[in-house]
Amino acid sequence: MIKKISIILLTIVVVQAQSIEQLGEMLFFDVSLSKNKTQSCSTCHNPEHGFVDDRDNDINSMVSLGDDLKSRGARNAPTASYAMMSPHFHFDTKKQEYRGGQFLDGRESTLAGQAGGPPLNPLEMGMRDKKMVIDRLKENKTYVTIFQENFGDKILEDVDQAYKAMSLSIEAFEKSKTFAPYDSKYDRYLKGEYDLSVLEDLGRTLFFSNDNLTCAKCHVLKGEDKAGETFSNYEFHNIGVPSNPILVQKGIVSADFIDHGLLDNPNVTDKKHDGKFKVPTLRNVAVTAPYMHNGVFTTLRAVMEFYDKYNNIKRVNNPDTNKPWAKPEVKETVNLDLLKAKKLTKRKIDALIAFMNLLTDKRYEHILKEIK
Repeated sequence: MIKKISIILLTIVVVQAQSIEQLGEMLFFDVSLSKNKTQSCSTCHNPEHGFVDDRDNDINSMVSLGDDLKSRGARNAPTASYAMMSPHFHFDTKKQEYRGGQFLDGRESTLAGQAGGPPLNPLEMGMRDKKMVIDRLKENKTYVTIFQENFGDKILEDVDQAYKAMSLSIEAFEKSKTFAPYDSKYDRYLKGEYDLSVLEDLGRTLFFSNDNLTCAKCHVLKGEDKAGETFSNYEFHNIGVPSNPILVQKGIVSADFIDHGLLDNPNVTDKKHDGKFKVPTLRNVAVTAPYMHNGVFTTLRAVMEFYDKYNNIKRVNNPDTNKPWAKPEVKETVNLDLLKAKKLTKRKIDALIAFMNLLTDKRYEHILKEIK
């Protein structure tokens, strides 16, 4: 009897010792936050695969399948790795551009705001309302104890406050080192722990050189070879990405569908921002295909040749499909000035891809070998 009581007391102590970050981790992997209990945050942001949705779902993960196993959104799930580094959504008065936020259109300013979105999205986790989510949490006695321990005894009595606490907990987990270890070969190179190959060094030189390319204009925030660089300035740009024909073929979007990007953000009304999307981090980019807001490109080589087609008349076909490049989804706001650069050779593209491979977190380096 004494042993049984001791075990119960130990369990209570362990439960009460859970921090908000640990609560967030539990919630991140919990399928009960979805209507049919088939989906958790980790389903579309798999920590074993660069925090993206690596399920095939017959369209190579271009867009994610919802909890009902039939609904799909129109956008590719971005990596949640290093998402903590995106600033709050705001207008940069100096550059006259919007910056930051979460989601591809920046519509949520914080990670907590982002975390609260999918459970209530009918195309994602499909819960009816916040109350339905909190009622699910109340079914779990462990959750009840941890929520009360961290947010007060009455926290689950107020649906809005409880939902906010849930979102903040997931945010706390997403701000942990799990999501941003900074232990790639590039980070080790900066510490003198890794020697670049000739090809990797060429790629690094090309990437940071404004005389050759414009990569650094959008994908460098701190400066060349600065520790803690996430390889995004978090601005929004239209680079002329085409619609994804596979999404049309599968009936996921209509033939005339246009994703207006930043203009879909309720805080943005000026049509000059039509078709702009947030510059993604290049951390783990080599293992987080497919690419662009709609997953239209399946390889980094296609992405590189897509950029190069603006400066190289020989880039006629998309290497993913061997068909001519499709027209931009939103033509009017394509930033052609930003895309001007010197044309690329095959070796230079190989070098840039080699450099981007360097940005892969150590835990995902085995995936690189599988891709090759």
